[in-house]
Amino acid sequence: MTLEQNSEHSIDFCMLDYDCSYLPQKKTRMYYRYMRHASRKLVTELVRRGWRRFGCYFFHPICAGCSGCKNLRIDSENFRRSRSQKRVVKKNRETLVHIRKPGMTQEHLDLYNRFHKHKSETVGWHYTPVNPQLYYENFVDGAHDFGKEILYFIDEKLVGVDLIDITEDGISSIYFFYDPDYSNYSLGTYSLLMQIELAQRMGLRWIYLGYWVDGCRSFAYKMNFRPLQMLDGFPPLEEEPDWRPIG
Repeated sequence: MTLEQNSEHSIDFCMLDYDCSYLPQKKTRMYYRYMRHASRKLVTELVRRGWRRFGCYFFHPICAGCSGCKNLRIDSENFRRSRSQKRVVKKNRETLVHIRKPGMTQEHLDLYNRFHKHKSETVGWHYTPVNPQLYYENFVDGAHDFGKEILYFIDEKLVGVDLIDITEDGISSIYFFYDPDYSNYSLGTYSLLMQIELAQRMGLRWIYLGYWVDGCRSFAYKMNFRPLQMLDGFPPLEEEPDWRPIG
């Protein structure tokens, strides 16, 4: 089956406009492709073209009059840790890391909700507690043979969950959440450093970071991992994506 044939086994739709989470006074609209049986090859090519995945849903923005969402990827082959990143690794020398197929336990749900409640109180995120069905649909379903979760434990306690896809040329970062009581461990930075290390061990060049929006504070940390490349737009499968190095 060709990539085009694989992608035809899908349901495509878009949402009505809603308030943008990244830019105030802007509206966003998402284009979705629902695929129950996406192959690793197809996922690789979609990720290379700027698509993101939650569960069986692949998506990217199609906002009228705005192209603020750019995609970033780290060149893991040429990445070198900064001094501050080395300090983060040292802080986590006792942190246990376990990679496995995505799962769902009460620990997952409690940690996810604690993280989002903390974000709602500190940076104004909208908070609605996740239920088991929604968590499963977003983070467990659709993983097939390429989706993984990386679990982080401190003193035998689950303190971080990192959802990733391992594609043919890299690792796609899906979502990371952590226990805010352990903020001093810089687990967000540490999880990304562990993704880079995993990619290097597997001989995979790229870490696909998802979106970056100029002026959005939530994405500022992505610029701390270099060298970086940026993709502008979301080219179709029949076109090669034009990733360009940024300074």
